[in-house]
Amino acid sequence: MHTHNQSTGTVFCLYGSDGGTLKTTLEITPNLEPLFGTRDENVRLMEDALGVRIDLRSDAVHVEGPEDAVARVQRIFQDFEALRRQGVHPHNGELNGMLRLVVADPATTLRAVADAGKQRSAGVKRTVQPRSVNQRKYIEAIEKTDMVFGVGPAGTGKTYLAVAMAVAAMNAKKISRIVLVRPAVEAGERLGFLPGTLQEKVDPYLRPLYDALFDLLEPERVEKMLEKNVIEVAPLAFMRGRTLNDAFIIMDEAQNTTVEQMKMFLTRMGNNSKAVITGDITQIDLPNPRKSGLLDAINILDGVEGIEFCHFEDGDVVRHALVQRIVRAYESAKPQQQELPLEMGESLTVEAGQRETRVQTAAHIAVKPQ
Repeated sequence: MHTHNQSTGTVFCLYGSDGGTLKTTLEITPNLEPLFGTRDENVRLMEDALGVRIDLRSDAVHVEGPEDAVARVQRIFQDFEALRRQGVHPHNGELNGMLRLVVADPATTLRAVADAGKQRSAGVKRTVQPRSVNQRKYIEAIEKTDMVFGVGPAGTGKTYLAVAMAVAAMNAKKISRIVLVRPAVEAGERLGFLPGTLQEKVDPYLRPLYDALFDLLEPERVEKMLEKNVIEVAPLAFMRGRTLNDAFIIMDEAQNTTVEQMKMFLTRMGNNSKAVITGDITQIDLPNPRKSGLLDAINILDGVEGIEFCHFEDGDVVRHALVQRIVRAYESAKPQQQELPLEMGESLTVEAGQRETRVQTAAHIAVKPQ
């Protein structure tokens, strides 16, 4: 049996089903190759997630599997063709992320995902598109809730998506300014050793926030907004005593806040404001990691109405494919690192104590009056 789809021009030939299994042939339309992905990674994604077999031939694509799964593959092909005709050409990483969302949820279509991304991306250089189910939950939480915590490993898009949502809210005139905050933990005591003014000293610690802005907006526009204080990028210490109305406030690297700093930040919210707090609890740089404001907030605020927590995993990493494997390797090595022999731990403490005593003695000798 042949069926023809008028809207896309794609021909489907259904060869009949056997015990719930359907065999289908999809015609290869011009410029369909990007859908297959680099080294056919998108084809493998559809096969693994939907339980189908996709055979790429020179003249057609053969799909075999359960009836509903085959229908979903057909829908993906139709939607891709329809988007191409509308002039929507997502690059490979973006398309792979969109397909992950589609195969994870039967109610989601490729066109619906693309349309949602288009609405969020008005006025920005790049399409703001979640690339995993957790990223999608995160974006939806930011849209619906006034305070969202994004917690997870490096490279999962926590900060980037938060900045993108802030820019989208600004373009839609929902807020009048964006405030980007970061605790300059590494700068602590060493700030004085860096050259330049306080702003110049602190800027390197705020760089990732600037990078996200310049990636989303034209450089001239960013410069103008920074100049007019429509976008403010500041260290956390600058927030004390302020009330931020009509603002989208993002705190990055929240794992490096103390309990007091976190409470201070969370109580800065004024009328018509949104706050997004991002952090990675595996990368705490504080002298006492147990005193992290982020860990404290997760325990205290879980279940508070109007606050949402979104947790990311290594599968959500959207940087280079290697980053995902590195994060996984460190995660699996963690239990071995924690099983440090007691004797070794004790000897390290003793050595540190002896070193400290020697330093104090040397300092005492150095200042002894002649």
